[in-house]
Amino acid sequence: MMTFRRAIVLAALLLTFIFILRTSHNDKRIRSADQLPKPKGVDTSHFHFSSDEHAKKGPPAPQATASYPSIIDTEAVAIPPSRKLSTQISLSDLRTQPLRTQLEYLFPYDPLSKFPAYIWQTWKTTPSSGQFEEAFREPEASWTIQHPTFIHEVITDDVAVHLLRHLYSSVPEVVEAYLALPLPVLKADFFRYLILLARGGIYSDIDTSALRSAIDWVPAEVPRSSYGLVIGIEADPDREDWADWYSRRIQFCQWTIQSKPGHPVLRHIVANITSETLKRQAEGRLTTDHKNIIEFTGPALWTDTIFDYFNDPEYFDTANKGNVTWHQFTGMKSAKKVGDVVVLPITSFSPGVRQMGAGEDDDPMAYVKHNFEGTWKPEHLRHIGEQQQEWS
Repeated sequence: MMTFRRAIVLAALLLTFIFILRTSHNDKRIRSADQLPKPKGVDTSHFHFSSDEHAKKGPPAPQATASYPSIIDTEAVAIPPSRKLSTQISLSDLRTQPLRTQLEYLFPYDPLSKFPAYIWQTWKTTPSSGQFEEAFREPEASWTIQHPTFIHEVITDDVAVHLLRHLYSSVPEVVEAYLALPLPVLKADFFRYLILLARGGIYSDIDTSALRSAIDWVPAEVPRSSYGLVIGIEADPDREDWADWYSRRIQFCQWTIQSKPGHPVLRHIVANITSETLKRQAEGRLTTDHKNIIEFTGPALWTDTIFDYFNDPEYFDTANKGNVTWHQFTGMKSAKKVGDVVVLPITSFSPGVRQMGAGEDDDPMAYVKHNFEGTWKPEHLRHIGEQQQEWS
């Protein structure tokens, strides 16, 4: 006869047997998964690792540091998460802090977070509008085709204002600066930094075409937790008269940027543009002259901000490793990683320019094609045809 005590013992034995069986089954599944071949379609030959051991062992845990070549030794680089002023802070107390601190608190940077699946573009009209230029339809559609699971938004000027007022309501001087900018090209430059700082994802100009998915821009073997910003080389003019064509000896591209929200580079450039815009406005120096746009909001400022970040002792061991300059990036054929920033070679975002060592559209490292048909800056991209003819 089954007594109550015997029933309890039998039930305990049964539960123990089920637990052991399930644990053994899971172990077999894990071992089988470890033995699976690497996924096909991801070419890592152009992203050199420091040794084959990393590829054999697979990506490290999120807390670990990736072991592939970088300009700065990754082990000597500390990328701290955003400092929080407190668990909660009143808006009045927050407003007493410097602008960069306010932005850091409102949009904290978490290096271990995922890249948001957003694609942001801006133009005068949306693709659903009858006024949308036919020249942009195929390039715009390519981003959706290559990223079917991403949220893809084309933001018009009117929508941008409302969106920024919502995102930056706690820092009204940012919105004030945006509204004060006298040219659409200035607003377009500023918007890309603002939307990526607040929401992250990918920004790309409306006249660009996605050649490959952003999932393939950096090999899967490189843990996503080890970087928060992906940029590309725009110009590498290795000749004596380089200053006649470009503003910097190495110039980083800002027509396509991928970022996690809150990245320090974005925080710094937003604070700089905001302060400079309001200063010029107060001094009556905001004009519609296109001169020096590249220095005010464009790729010259973007490039300077990135180099400032690379040489900031708050994030990098500059005392022992020395400064990062254009010398470390000239002639790049493979991607490099500096701290939490992945820098892609000129072919990745500028294929087919037929100069400065860029490959063609079918190059394995070609990810985004810029067609130079949107809002362009004369002093930034002047005489494109002449450059291609003379530099070829």
